[in-house]
Amino acid sequence: MLLAGVTAGALPASAQSDWHDPFPPHRIADHLYYVGSKGLASYLITTTNGHILINSSFERTVPIIRTNIQALGFKFTDIKILLTSHAHSDHASGHALVKQLTGARVEVMEGDAKVIANGGEGQYLYTDDDKWKPCVVDRVLKDGDVVTLGDARLTARLTPGHTRGCTTWLIRATDGGQAFNVVIIGSPNVNPGYVLVNNRDYPEIAADYEKTFRLLKSLPCDIFLGAHGSYYGMEAKYARLQKNPKANPFIDREGYRAYVDDRAKAFREAAGKQR
Repeated sequence: MLLAGVTAGALPASAQSDWHDPFPPHRIADHLYYVGSKGLASYLITTTNGHILINSSFERTVPIIRTNIQALGFKFTDIKILLTSHAHSDHASGHALVKQLTGARVEVMEGDAKVIANGGEGQYLYTDDDKWKPCVVDRVLKDGDVVTLGDARLTARLTPGHTRGCTTWLIRATDGGQAFNVVIIGSPNVNPGYVLVNNRDYPEIAADYEKTFRLLKSLPCDIFLGAHGSYYGMEAKYARLQKNPKANPFIDREGYRAYVDDRAKAFREAAGKQR
C-alpha cells in the first residue's frame, strides 16, 4: 500500500521505510509509554481517569498503536484525549479513526487546528492529493495551555516553522522516585522543498523557526523524546533498556542539547543557501 499523504515536504523515502513497521511498546517513565511504530512515535500517558495519546500517525498504523497499548495492559478505548506533534499526515491522519474508535477529545494547537479539521487542507506544501479524513477538533490550544486528565498535566508549547502549529509537549514524570522534565519535540526540521526566504505561502516561516530554537534551547530537559524516535536514538536506547532495565536510557540531557544545536545549525545552513 502506498504511504498516504507523502509529499515533497515529507521525509525522503529512505527515512519512511520503517514508518509502518511494528516496534515493541515500552515504558519510558512512570505512566509514560512508547506505543508507536518503528519510525513514527506515539506516546501514551496513563491516568486513573483514562489516557492521553500523542500522535495517531496514519490510519494504517492505528492498529499498531492499539496492539501496543493492549500489550502494555491498557485499554485502547480508555483514550480520553488525543493530541499531536504537528499536522502532517504521518502524525495526524489517523486522528479521525482514533476519535471514532474511542470517542477521545481532540485538542490541537492554533495554527494546526484547521488543518486537522479540514483533513490536511491548508497545510504548507500540501495539495488536495494529500488530504486525509477530516477530524473534529474539540479544543484549540494556545502557547502555554495545559492539558489535564486525572493527575496528568501536559503543557503545550508552540514551536512553529515545521508547521504553523507545531507543538512541543512538556511533562513532569517520575522514575525511581525522582522527578524529571520530559520534552517531546514537535519537529525543528526543515523538510525538502521548504522555502525559508521570500515564502509567499508562509511569509513568517524563518522567523518562526528562530522562535522555536530560542524556546527549545531555553527548556530544561531530562528525558528527551520527539515526534520520530530517530530524533532521540530510540532504537539504540530501547536496546540498552533491554540489557539493563534498572538504568533509564531516556534520561539524556546532553543528547537533547546536541540535537537542538544540530537542527539549529541545519536550519541556518538551509536558510543561508536560499539567500
